[in-house]
Amino acid sequence: MTVLGGGVIGLSVAWFAARAGFDVTVVDHASPHGGSWVAGGMLAPITEAWPGDEDVLALGVESMALWPGFANELGVPLNEAGTLAVATDTADAEVLDQLRAYLARMGRPATRLTRRELRSHEPGLGPSVRSGLSVPGDLSVDNRALLAALRRICREHNVQFTDQSPPESTVDATVTVIAAGAWSRDLHPALRDVIRPIKGEILRLTTRPGALPPPEHTIRAHVSGRPVYLVPRPDGLVVGATQYEAGFDGDVTVGGVRDLLRDAETVWPAIVEYALTESAAGFRAGSPDNMPVIDWLAPGVIAATGHHRSGLLLAPVTARRVLTLLHDDREGGNR
Repeated sequence: MTVLGGGVIGLSVAWFAARAGFDVTVVDHASPHGGSWVAGGMLAPITEAWPGDEDVLALGVESMALWPGFANELGVPLNEAGTLAVATDTADAEVLDQLRAYLARMGRPATRLTRRELRSHEPGLGPSVRSGLSVPGDLSVDNRALLAALRRICREHNVQFTDQSPPESTVDATVTVIAAGAWSRDLHPALRDVIRPIKGEILRLTTRPGALPPPEHTIRAHVSGRPVYLVPRPDGLVVGATQYEAGFDGDVTVGGVRDLLRDAETVWPAIVEYALTESAAGFRAGSPDNMPVIDWLAPGVIAATGHHRSGLLLAPVTARRVLTLLHDDREGGNR
């Protein structure tokens, strides 16, 4: 079989399939704008939840249950400190109250925190942060360490890699899995009007001597209605993310960088002492209902795409579902 796409989804599918005895080749063009490479690394089905996306929440929770074992097999550490969702004004606080009420209805309570309680968790929060929620179940992972670990374990299971796309490829694939993120829309007619690129910009900041260390928790904030997240890394922070319907425009805009830095400084003032070491734009694979497409498209063609903001989170459950499709097909099931 051939997997089109060498991001977290494609590599996870390749690993699970190779481990199950399939001969696997991954076609990977290693775009610098791939969603897996340009990602914050949040595994956050709870704080991503919103009314109307109940199916997304359920799938995320299912996948989250798989993540400890998934990460352990890969040897990739998880940040288990949880998430603080914070607000800087009355309108932002109302948004968090809506989220808390919705989570309570879904049986997933989050704890409301006052300004003082927030600072007991993270003393470096800025004075404009007025209230928030504690969401202990969320995790985060270093996305680039995860990619490296997946490539390593794929090679250990004899997965082959090429940058030659069919039909130029000489791979004789009985099954092709389309897992090319936002680019999947161009790989099969059934995906043309389903998958679309959603541009996001992120920044990587590195601590410098004398600067306050990054927070222990992932910080998800609303600043005057604008969402911003700060995901800790051992040497600094990943700050994101803008979101645009801009096609495949790979430029990092001045306005995007300005907004991210301004809002991140409001939340964590110490970043003014950090070094700005990277700015990047990536493309998420959007779908009409925010649910991924994981199914047969035609005989011999499976889609595993459309994960939007949750590609890293949904990697293990996606790989498991694709493997089920492959086993059903091998046993003569319907495609």
